Amino acid sequence: MSRYAGRCLCGAVTWQSDAEALWAGYCHCESCRRAAPADFVSWIGLPRMSVKWSGDNLNVRETSAGVERGHCAACGTGMFYRNATLPDEIHLYAATLDDPNMYTPQAHYHWAERLPWTVFNDDLPRHSASAEASD
Repeated sequence: MSRYAGRCLCGAVTWQSDAEALWAGYCHCESCRRAAPADFVSWIGLPRMSVKWSGDNLNVRETSAGVERGHCAACGTGMFYRNATLPDEIHLYAATLDDPNMYTPQAHYHWAERLPWTVFNDDLPRHSASAEASD
C-alpha cells in the first residue's frame, strides 16, 4: 500500500507515492487561487519521481513560464503544480488525497497575497512568499 494516494473527481486519473512529504501547507498566491479557483490552496510537496500516475486522461499545460499544471481531461480536477525552478519536486492538491487525514499543513505561504476575507485561527508560520524567498 502506498503512503499517499489520490484521484480526480471521476477517478480517471489516480496517483500514488511511497515517499515522505517534503512539506505541506496553504498557498495564498494569486496564481494558485485563480488556477484552483479557491480562496487558497492546500498543497502537499513530494519528490517528483516518487509519484506514479495511472489513467490516460492527465492533461498537462504550461500556465506561465516554467510552470506546468496538470488536470484530468475528463472531469477537470486540478491534480498538480510543477515549477522548473524546483525540478525534483511536484506539488499535489491535498484535496485529491484518498485519505484526507494524511494531510497536516505546516505553514501558510504567500501570506502577503491572501484574500482579505479569509480568517485563520491557527498558529502556523506565515511566510510572506514561498519558504525559500520569505522572511
